[in-house]
Amino acid sequence: MIFMLAGTSDARNLALELQSAGHAVTATVVTESAASSLAEVGLPHLVGRLTAEEMATIITERGYRLVVDASHPFAEEASKNAMAAAEQANVPYIRYERAHEHYAHPLITVVKDYEEAAHLAAEKRGVIMLTTGSKTLATFTKVLHGLENTRVIARMLPRLDNMEKCEALGVVQKDIVAIQGPFSKELNEALFRQYDVTLMITKESGKVGSVDEKLDAALACGIETILIARPNIKYGQQYSAFEDVLQAVQNTL
Repeated sequence: MIFMLAGTSDARNLALELQSAGHAVTATVVTESAASSLAEVGLPHLVGRLTAEEMATIITERGYRLVVDASHPFAEEASKNAMAAAEQANVPYIRYERAHEHYAHPLITVVKDYEEAAHLAAEKRGVIMLTTGSKTLATFTKVLHGLENTRVIARMLPRLDNMEKCEALGVVQKDIVAIQGPFSKELNEALFRQYDVTLMITKESGKVGSVDEKLDAALACGIETILIARPNIKYGQQYSAFEDVLQAVQNTL
């Protein structure tokens, strides 16, 4: 039995492959939307944000023999909790993560984290489109809100809690793009041009995370981009190909 951190489309596909290989998989996700995606393909799942202790209890009580962490590349807390839970429950831990992409262009600046991105954006100013989601919105509004010659456009999922967060942080309605991807290069370009964007901020989420479409659109529009690098976490047993994960699972169980 495998306890799996999921929540993304590639994680769901990996869970299906593990299931097809004869492994019993339970995927854990944070949102009801992600849960619905798993339910559609018949994958057993749990819904809700779990601490390391809660994960460890579930793993132990239900007899899971392995943790497969296929959470988003930027879900740093979830991965750390999963590693701690596996250690507490005394079961192996395997990390699946999308392959890293490397980008080199005069209009692209890579930074180490959200805080560095916010302060660099404050130096550049202009019309800034955030495509980093709602979780770290406060990091940017704290630095950018009220700056002269600066407008922040927040692009995020159309969820009630996100809209409430925008209101609490002073992001006005006209500066919110509430929409769910994936986005084509053409749609990204249209949004950039609609808002006269001069700077785009995004994360290095990999091809599956549609970062290529955002970067290609920004470059086509001559827009500078701040690209946030992935968290530097030592996962131990880590793979970027499904077949390697399947082989590692086979060797472990």
